[in-house]
Amino acid sequence: MNEGLVVLVRSLIGFFTLLIFARLLGKQQISQLTFFDYVLGITIGSIAASLSVDLTTRAWPHWVGLITWAVTVLALQFITIRWKKADTILTGEPVVVIMNGMVMEESMKKTRYTLSDLLEQLRDKGVFDLTRVQFAVLETNGQLSVLLKPEYAPATPSDLNLTVQSSGLSTELIYNGIIIDENLQKAGVDRFWLIKQLNTQGISNPSEVFIAAYNPASSTLFIDKYKDYSV
Repeated sequence: MNEGLVVLVRSLIGFFTLLIFARLLGKQQISQLTFFDYVLGITIGSIAASLSVDLTTRAWPHWVGLITWAVTVLALQFITIRWKKADTILTGEPVVVIMNGMVMEESMKKTRYTLSDLLEQLRDKGVFDLTRVQFAVLETNGQLSVLLKPEYAPATPSDLNLTVQSSGLSTELIYNGIIIDENLQKAGVDRFWLIKQLNTQGISNPSEVFIAAYNPASSTLFIDKYKDYSV
């Protein structure tokens, strides 16, 4: 068989295998991955890459390797859900690096977390003054959670005794110029109402709209056209 065709077939097998495993193993944002998850992802990806282009070996051992790693990860996920100690062993625990405004040097040493790392992540949170920080916790995914001292914390509506309306969730009524009838029903509106709203903004056809989203809680309709500006 032609080598290019073999690579194509094996790549498709690897792709759909990874797709199935990814659905089985669940969803996580890249920024929320622990170091353990990161290493597992690299390993499974490397096996899939070898499956695609390593023509010196047969395909089935790579596929067995993919299944083994994926099943192991799936089993560990179930174990960590049911057994907190296993979760702690695999992913670690959050570490307090600033407590009551004081930097915890010993905790930072144990996790090999440097002062420059701390200052960098504080700046990323918009904090440029250590004296403003009450608590800072290094999470298991490497992110830093920061609690400012009360006098530096942003005021909330409850602090000001203000009553605010719930923002709710927006529903896409038009996507790429196509009206989504199912979402119209969910939002409690119909096509006639939508067309009327479009007409009031000088839009004669839904195909002119890139996206239209309606928020029932605030009764607001966001519309973005393909042509935002006239030439």
